[in-house]
Amino acid sequence: MTDSPQGVAQDHAQDDSHAGHGHAQDATWKLALGAIGIVFGDIGTSPLYAFRETFAGHHPLTLDQLHIMGVISLMFWSMMAVVTLKYVVVIMRADNKGEGGSLALLALISGSGSEKRWTAGIVLLGVFATALFYGDSMITPAVSVLSAVEGIAVAAPNLSGLIVPFAVAILVLLFSIQRTGTSRVGALFGPIMMLYFLVIATLGVLSFIKTPEVLWALDPLYAVAFFADDPLAAFLALGSVVLAVTGAEALYADMGHFGRKPIRVSWLWFVLPALMCNYMGQGALLMRDAAALKSPFYNLAPEALQLPLVGVATMAAIIASQAVISGAFSVTQQAIQLGFIPRLRIEHTSAATAGQIYIPIVNWALMVMVILLVLTFQTSSNLTAAYGIAVTGAMFIDNCLLAVVLFSLWKWQKRYALPLLALFFTVDLAYFAANLTKVPDGGWFPLLVGFIVFTLLTTWSKGRKLMLQRLRESAMPIKIFIDSAANSATRVPGTAVFMTSTPEGVPHALLHNLKHNKVLHERVILLTVKISDSPFVPDEKRMQIEDLGKGFHRMVLKYGFMQEADVPAALKQVNDCGAEFRMMDTSFFLARQTLLPSSRPGMMIWREKLFAWMLRNAESAMEFFKLPTNRVVELGSQVEI
Repeated sequence: MTDSPQGVAQDHAQDDSHAGHGHAQDATWKLALGAIGIVFGDIGTSPLYAFRETFAGHHPLTLDQLHIMGVISLMFWSMMAVVTLKYVVVIMRADNKGEGGSLALLALISGSGSEKRWTAGIVLLGVFATALFYGDSMITPAVSVLSAVEGIAVAAPNLSGLIVPFAVAILVLLFSIQRTGTSRVGALFGPIMMLYFLVIATLGVLSFIKTPEVLWALDPLYAVAFFADDPLAAFLALGSVVLAVTGAEALYADMGHFGRKPIRVSWLWFVLPALMCNYMGQGALLMRDAAALKSPFYNLAPEALQLPLVGVATMAAIIASQAVISGAFSVTQQAIQLGFIPRLRIEHTSAATAGQIYIPIVNWALMVMVILLVLTFQTSSNLTAAYGIAVTGAMFIDNCLLAVVLFSLWKWQKRYALPLLALFFTVDLAYFAANLTKVPDGGWFPLLVGFIVFTLLTTWSKGRKLMLQRLRESAMPIKIFIDSAANSATRVPGTAVFMTSTPEGVPHALLHNLKHNKVLHERVILLTVKISDSPFVPDEKRMQIEDLGKGFHRMVLKYGFMQEADVPAALKQVNDCGAEFRMMDTSFFLARQTLLPSSRPGMMIWREKLFAWMLRNAESAMEFFKLPTNRVVELGSQVEI
């Protein structure tokens, strides 16, 4: 019942006062604290496993000063190039009315009037980035929680057999509380992550002051020397070094909640220094004691403090997982509104915060997959083989979308845009290529999930377009219908609202109702809900009403892709369409389409059957549009695509 219009112009450069949706008046430091709790959980828990994996992972390095200094240098300059320059400085300027993320960026591009030759390929790239996100959202909770709980083996080796059961129990608890919402515990996220970052920074400083020469690793010449000494080993090491920047895309995706400035402040003045202190501390520890490689993160702490550190790290891992789960809910809602996913049941867990939503089917599907990953891979070291390829793939796609923004939207001159893009593409291609070597060891998993989700998203989008096209082809012109039916049919008191996907022609539900019941209501509303390419549509632009004569009215309700459609609430605001709308005098008529296999060109038969299955299992339009259950009539129709 939703349709995504084309050609809605967007502004590419919103200032910070527009980002954050009402948070602009709050103090920047409060938003920065909130950002530390929500945005940086994923990248913040990378020290649990990233440094260790470069030396003990699937392509282990010799544990000597050259390699330790080279890896630290690569991690630092990766953070500077990928996180700081690419995301914090450049991409975060490309907001869609304050919102960020691949889908928001895709909607910004496709709705900006940019050159049509970009459109098809860019849409497919944006959709594939979204599909890869689902693979990443399954791996992140598994690897974060598992790597945190593995500290038990360091602090209490006799309990090492309980690591997997503990991790599974934590994950089951985490997914089980999603229904209740996270607004209450969310207030604790910022202080807990602040404590976590302070702890890991302190441990790192206490370590590297014993071996201060590790500070020279910030010199990029050490990364160059690493590649010059052993190019193949350095290239393969990139597959583990990239783990230090996983979660960078979260800065952009969560921009709508906090705004650009608080996220930049948090990253540059707190998170980045804390992470680098810890990485340099781990490097300094390994220079002094190669035996610490089993868990350099936990071995930074004195033996008496290792168990408390496990507790702090586990809380940080839970927060990182929560952010990814919430992100999966948000991305799913956007994809539904933009027409890439069927309607799903969405529950709001907070009356005060619009973004606090819960989608049951997404929650339980994620839980099953995450637990299967933990049980299958058993250790975080095994899981990191699957980690990274989805992230690097999404980062590469963000580069492609950014190229369109720079040239088509912002009109940058080539002498500025090309060197910047060349840097980003070179770095991301190197990381992506290095991660491809991990495909046989687990990297196949996020790719498989990505291709499955991509198939589902594109099948739904294509099937809906074909179905709407067939409905338009068979629709009777509304003017002819009104002239012929309005005078001959019996008119009965009340209002009939006919929900229709397209604002042209006569809805099938109206034709079926007249055919079977032989009556027309005194007031007939032909209602279409459209989802804009903007994340939010203001109330004053919500509604368009056209008087068609003889008691017929055409009404279009517009919502942003971050908003939910509430038809009864919108109708209560109508004051120029006859009498006031009263739900007890209003009937809503919906058409439920049944698809028939067809030899007409459009989609392959297997995709038609897949689309038909998705259509049958979509959430009822009655619940999706919040229609009163006792005022809805559903009428079936058959469509060939």
